[in-house]
Amino acid sequence: MHFEHGDDSQMRITGKAVRAYERQAFAERDRIGDVGGIASLDTLRCFVAAARALSFRQAARSVALGPTAFSQRIKTLEEQLGRRLFNRTTRSVTLTSAGLALLPAAEHCLEAVAQCERIGDGSIAHASTSLTIGTRQELGLSWLLPQRKALLRERPWLEIHLHFSSGPDLLLRVRTLEIDCAITSTPFSDPKLDAFTLHREDYVFVGAASLLKRAALRRPADAASHVLLDAAPDLPLYRYFRDAGGGALGLHFARSIFLGSIGAIRYALLDQVGVAVLPEYFVRQDLASGRLRRLFPKVTPLADSFRLVFRATDPRRPIFESLAHDLARAPLR
Repeated sequence: MHFEHGDDSQMRITGKAVRAYERQAFAERDRIGDVGGIASLDTLRCFVAAARALSFRQAARSVALGPTAFSQRIKTLEEQLGRRLFNRTTRSVTLTSAGLALLPAAEHCLEAVAQCERIGDGSIAHASTSLTIGTRQELGLSWLLPQRKALLRERPWLEIHLHFSSGPDLLLRVRTLEIDCAITSTPFSDPKLDAFTLHREDYVFVGAASLLKRAALRRPADAASHVLLDAAPDLPLYRYFRDAGGGALGLHFARSIFLGSIGAIRYALLDQVGVAVLPEYFVRQDLASGRLRRLFPKVTPLADSFRLVFRATDPRRPIFESLAHDLARAPLR
């Protein structure tokens, strides 16, 4: 009996040995047939070896198999996929279009398995991991981005990407798997989300000193001469003052302007457009320099917290907890 395999010469083997191997190969195929898919990682290794060497004899030697056993592995893989992976003649071996398409996926699969083995035997402590962290732009630029270098220095296996958006949008993107986690003070009650607390966030009701010199805001009636600045119509910032007791003052402003972000609100504040509630850390220097002044200081606005929010079932929870521990030690700025 003869068996042809690419550029190898014909090799004579006994029919008895072939039948014994076929019984073993078919038994293995039948064993996995119920679940479908590729028979084994060894089959993929044979395919990758043949694709790289373009010689079945050389590839068989590289995986320590005889030519017949090696060729049978390739044949089994082709049957399982229902596609021919190699064009074979007595003089050459080339990949078909299906083989070309399979090669990078097979290589990635084998590398992933090798990575698992290295983790299992302690060769590496972590597999390469990529995270996309969402936050609002101002916090990202002033605080998170400067911390990124230190976070990566302690975790050389980690890559961090940033995504800037508003709080509600960030929570939605975490829930729908568009980003891995988010740093936000936006409250949530979604049981599919969990969080680690990072920092307390205090708020202040402020106005530009130059604006208040021209139009005082000391009594509730004075509010009628001022514009309230906030991020959105539901007043997500002003509510920290209103719900802390400021609402009892009965402030009625001339109108409200919605600017979408605390950076834009601060700019408008300094430009004497109106008054607003903002995070204390964000205007700390403006208060210290006298550019901004606190309004109704007897009312202490409610506080909130920055949280690192992630999906409750995410298996990377230990990584998020470690990041939260380090971020909690970095002062807001």
